[in-house]
Amino acid sequence: MSFSNCARALRLSIFMTFLLAAMAGNFFQDVDINFGGPRAQILDGGQVLTLSLDNSSGSGFQSKNECLYGRFDVKLKLIPNNSAGTVTTFYLSSPAGPAHDEIDFEFLGNASGQPYTVHTNIYAQGKGDREQQFRLWFDPTSAYHTYTILWNPLRIIFLVDNIPIRVFNNYEANGVPFLKNQAMRVYASLWNADDWATQGGRVKTDWTEAPFTASYRNYNANGCVVSASGNSCNGVLNNQPWQTQGLDANGRNRIRWVQESYMIYNYCADGKRFPQGRPKECRLPRF
Repeated sequence: MSFSNCARALRLSIFMTFLLAAMAGNFFQDVDINFGGPRAQILDGGQVLTLSLDNSSGSGFQSKNECLYGRFDVKLKLIPNNSAGTVTTFYLSSPAGPAHDEIDFEFLGNASGQPYTVHTNIYAQGKGDREQQFRLWFDPTSAYHTYTILWNPLRIIFLVDNIPIRVFNNYEANGVPFLKNQAMRVYASLWNADDWATQGGRVKTDWTEAPFTASYRNYNANGCVVSASGNSCNGVLNNQPWQTQGLDANGRNRIRWVQESYMIYNYCADGKRFPQGRPKECRLPRF
């Protein structure tokens, strides 16, 4: 191939990469508004989605596709100023039922000037009670930050700006249920939970501050889509990094830094809740 042909091929490749990037993560194509009506707004040609809460209702969306494993990213800018009583979410869930699976990012609002609480939880076959809570090392209301749920057959990793904050390993061989059989959709919501969200419900929602608004952008779901025709991964793993991703040495150092500096609650350390002994997964290697 001549130099000029190589140059044209390179320009075409760059153009196609740009085109695919521009087409990726369009809320019009990827999600449905599932409650709140006009309180959920898709803006900027599908690049931004805002959820609002007033004293009549919150709002939310769900992904059009269900996935069995994947990496799910979104940029989120949380409610500024007094957000006490509100909960903004980004999570995965199978259909409701006594044995449902769920992976939660929940952002618990607070009074002006106080930090948000990042609440994480995992339900496996209907059992939750695996809460870990964190503060953040930045102001999540002043700019967009990326929140990621990575779910593969080996582990679940929660990441903030690509920094791991929590890992839940597949310890099924040790008798710990893992999320492996139920496809899940991506959900996001903004709702009022002033009975528990802020300081255990002691600080209530100030409705004079309403409507409360959170903004989502750069949504990307890279997973094994499950449909009537089958699974898009066809049972084949190892062809994308997320499918076997774990923590390297740098990742282990980063998660230790987050958990030592910013974790404010860990169910594994709550002896009052588990007087008969810590859950089994808490007695196995964390990372």
